Amino acid sequence: MKTKQIAFAAAILVVMGYLYVQPLKALTKADSSHDTPKSANAGVAPAANVTVETVSATAKAAIGEGLSVKINDLEAKLQKASADAEKTDLEKQLAKTWDDVNQPAPAAFYYLAAARKENTFGQWMNAGTRFNDAYKMSSDTAAAPTFVANAVEAFQNATKINPSSLDAKTGLGVAYVNGGASPMQGIALLREVVDKDPNNVAANMNLGLFSMKSGQYDKAVARFKTLIAIKPDFEAYFYLAESCKQIGKKQEAIAAYQKCKELMPDPTFTQRIDQYIKELQN
Repeated sequence: MKTKQIAFAAAILVVMGYLYVQPLKALTKADSSHDTPKSANAGVAPAANVTVETVSATAKAAIGEGLSVKINDLEAKLQKASADAEKTDLEKQLAKTWDDVNQPAPAAFYYLAAARKENTFGQWMNAGTRFNDAYKMSSDTAAAPTFVANAVEAFQNATKINPSSLDAKTGLGVAYVNGGASPMQGIALLREVVDKDPNNVAANMNLGLFSMKSGQYDKAVARFKTLIAIKPDFEAYFYLAESCKQIGKKQEAIAAYQKCKELMPDPTFTQRIDQYIKELQN
């Protein structure tokens, strides 16, 4: 079992609660609309106290001293570096190293630093994707506005460089919805992506998640079934199970949970999934 796959699955189980906190009722209207609102403001600003240093400290505590050795070494070199080219190279190395230990928040800040200097589509996409991942995987609500604001900045710049990129539009749509001030605009972007590419995995996944967050579980079930037909993985089956459970489709939920066990045969997750199945059977 790949470490990253297990870590991501753990994040899904740990932060499921975010789907049920402050449900976005505006999405009920947005998900049935094809109109793009005029506003382009995500409505959030980064917090001054959420920096690469603060998120790195949290991430190091999560991965332990052993995996932090290389990162500490690169950070020390970055502090001593004087030439801009050397600093940028070290920032890229740090971003990649944080990626290797599945910690998107600090990786995002380093990708953002590189993107602001180089202004390339790839670096903006790297930064935006990691900030969206950090928002999804973190339970730190204080850091959420910073993750959203930086994701919006990154994807807006990516779309300026490549206006036809569906990946950039998907990322921007997700960031707008996460920000809370522009959910309709975010959903409109995601629907635009699906209209152009019905099999787009990321857009379908996020439309399903946002349907869950707004309490539209029937729509969520349809999205996740579409997604499973495209890419049957642990995440899609897990969210399908959760959505079916919410609308009383117990047998479908149990079947989806069973598929989760097949796709993620890790003892920790098997035990957790078995608990969910037992609750449905009682």
